[in-house]
Amino acid sequence: MIGEKIKKLRKKKGYSVTKLAALADISKSYLSYIERGIQLNPSLQVLSKIALTLNTNVEYLLDNHSLQSEEESLHVSQQQKRIDDDWENLLKTAISEGMSKEDFVQLTEFIRFKNAQETSIKKP
Repeated sequence: MIGEKIKKLRKKKGYSVTKLAALADISKSYLSYIERGIQLNPSLQVLSKIALTLNTNVEYLLDNHSLQSEEESLHVSQQQKRIDDDWENLLKTAISEGMSKEDFVQLTEFIRFKNAQETSIKKP
């Protein structure tokens, strides 16, 4: 079932097995095995690469009942990508303004500390 979905989405995008494998950074033979049902249990990492390349999500590929239509899956994927783009732009801006990894770690630790304090204050 996973292989059939991948093949259908791949063809819809106009990709050959070779092109999808290259774009997803997986081997052509492994992708072929998945599509033909020889490899029935690909890793989530591989499925994630394929899903991202095909503008869908892993949940759609794993769903045996196809509860989501391809259009719904594409919409969810586009929304996730938009969020990812927002985060990427935010991080790029922070880095260009001189924020280091250490600064980011300190900031996240401060936020955890602040949230923990707020939680303890709200408890009776």
